Amino acid sequence: MGRDADDDGTVVTPSAEFPPLRPDEVDTLGRIGERWRAPRPPDGLPVDPTLDRYRERPTAGRFGRLAPIELFAVPPPQPAGLARAAGELVATEPANLPRSRPARALSRLRRVVLGPPLRSSAVLYERMRKLIALPILSSDLLSSVAYGPEAMLTVLVLAGGGALGLSLPLAGVLVVLMVAVGLSYRQTIPAYPHGAGSYIVASDNLGAMAGLTAAAGLMLDYVLTVAVSVAAGVHAVTSALPGLTPFTVPLGVLVIAVLLAGNLRGVRTAGNIFVLPTYAFVVAVLALLVVGWGRAAGRGFAPVPPPAVPAAEGLGLLLVLRAFASGAVSMTGIEAVSNAVPAFKPTEWRNARTTLGWMVAMLVVLFAGLTVLIHLDGLVPRPEETLLSQLGRLTFPTGPWYALLQAATALILLLAANTAFNDFPRLLFFMARDGHAPRRFLHMGDRLAFSNGLLALSVAAALVFVVFGGHTESLIPLYAVGVFLAFTLSQAGMVVHWRRRPGRGSRRRLALNALGATMSGLVLLTAAAAKFAQGAWLVVVAVPLLVLLFHRIHRHYATLHRALALRPPPVGPAPAEAAEGEELPQQVRHLVVVPVARLNRASLRALAYAASLGQPTLAVHIAPEDVEADRFREQWRAWGSHVRLETIVSPYRAVIGPLAHYLEALHAAGPELTLTVIVPEVVQRRRWHRPLHSRAEQRLRAALRPLPQVVVTSVPVHLTG
Repeated sequence: MGRDADDDGTVVTPSAEFPPLRPDEVDTLGRIGERWRAPRPPDGLPVDPTLDRYRERPTAGRFGRLAPIELFAVPPPQPAGLARAAGELVATEPANLPRSRPARALSRLRRVVLGPPLRSSAVLYERMRKLIALPILSSDLLSSVAYGPEAMLTVLVLAGGGALGLSLPLAGVLVVLMVAVGLSYRQTIPAYPHGAGSYIVASDNLGAMAGLTAAAGLMLDYVLTVAVSVAAGVHAVTSALPGLTPFTVPLGVLVIAVLLAGNLRGVRTAGNIFVLPTYAFVVAVLALLVVGWGRAAGRGFAPVPPPAVPAAEGLGLLLVLRAFASGAVSMTGIEAVSNAVPAFKPTEWRNARTTLGWMVAMLVVLFAGLTVLIHLDGLVPRPEETLLSQLGRLTFPTGPWYALLQAATALILLLAANTAFNDFPRLLFFMARDGHAPRRFLHMGDRLAFSNGLLALSVAAALVFVVFGGHTESLIPLYAVGVFLAFTLSQAGMVVHWRRRPGRGSRRRLALNALGATMSGLVLLTAAAAKFAQGAWLVVVAVPLLVLLFHRIHRHYATLHRALALRPPPVGPAPAEAAEGEELPQQVRHLVVVPVARLNRASLRALAYAASLGQPTLAVHIAPEDVEADRFREQWRAWGSHVRLETIVSPYRAVIGPLAHYLEALHAAGPELTLTVIVPEVVQRRRWHRPLHSRAEQRLRAALRPLPQVVVTSVPVHLTG
């Protein structure tokens, strides 16, 4: 069943991590509450739960003073209609939570790098206006003109210098494709005003399988976007400074780390960081085009013959298709605006559509202008220097202009990956909301950024960059398949969308999306076939594997939902076969078990805590031989035998296994019982003391975790010295 385009569930807020109950679940919850019977507690509570005493300035404690930075604050009076619920407190930033000196230093460094935390309500203000959104979302798209034309010419030159003339008709076809896909996404945005990513559009109109396939293609594209952009940026730096070539891989990893830190600071801060490089690149390339075209006009636009290049391959259809698919990488990032509609200031879809129009217009001008100018100047690709660098040296032979062009190019290529940093976490958010990705990707960090998604993208991109050695030409063959797979499915989904919603202008919109789907599909097939042997097979194999992974994740969450779903309570005691099915206090029957290794302060405190619960209690001692078992029973009698003791002799000296098997046998003998295992635990103040102890409590907890209806808790005794 498709999701309505105006469904509020697509709005990205911190509360998305906590979805509300459905009406039927609320009804079931009420029916459970009607049968809830618990022992009546004594009147009043031993402490004031509202923490009203903290209205006065408290003394300093472990976490620092509670004022002016408090752990909890009593809410101030609210305007009419905005009063908080009774008993509601507001948690404020904890002060100096880490206790060790290195941890405190790391916490301060984190605050310096990322900034102070933002309140959840600030999500309404962490939006982008058009002039900020344009550089953030277009850096990937516009920067691709620095390597897209070169990627196309690098393939054509394999057939010799005479084949370079084909760059003009191929560029013309690519411009038509850019316009068609751009217009298609422009009308997708108002149809899906809360985020028109390929995953959502394909899922709603073509089904879950198509949506997951589009998501897999986009995820691969975003990872490759970071790797390719950083590789191209580092190549631009090493073209101007050849001495840095041996440090290509460390430089690239460092750039990815800087991008991660910038995006972890939040949308608005990231926008302020990336505004200047993008606009500087656009101005620099426009200046290059103006001067270069002026020089060409001076000679009557007569093209300079390219240098003689021997042919390494014959000029055939396959080579032309490979060149076209390589040039198509200039379109990567064109979908970025439709994915990020909720990040715009109101009216979101209108501002997003305007921004997309600006992006496509700038892309067409820069791509077509550079391709034609390269042809007019007779330049050919060289491994030691990029085509844009060659064009800059030729156009600006003197003065600082070449250096400024290279600096702007390097900056935007290095920062172009920011588009992926903006969209990849948002894609994971929508997938996690639907149960196809881990739910940790729903969580917003303290700067209202999807921190887990940003970290996942950074790690994946850094691995790809290191594995391929930062070589742009090795990464580009992998690039076009994933993004054009998402383009094709998104546009095909929009065709179905308009067929389901006939009305004024729907036929025109359907035809435009059909054209975009057809052209994107042709590029997809061309790229997959022409570049299969060059590395595209990795993407072709990775997409179904990712889809399979998404299905397994969804199946796990479906099983979890069925297990945790609210059900009407049974009449009478819970049936024995309904393990862990108690939802009412009167259905729970207790047996408290306290493992006791020796009688000391820690074990006596655990026994006292167990007895205070007023439930049947059993102590268990594991002895390595009969002599020690007899000795412990004598000590137990000396204590007074206040609790029933059961002794287990373990002649092979194992402790955790026999205890776990004994508890499992107890559960089998009384399946209606809930076993509460209370473990005494000694807590060391210093971390280096921990290896001096066996940590049996953790091993016991891990061994008992798989057993049903076994609750494990610990009673700590803290060392003071």
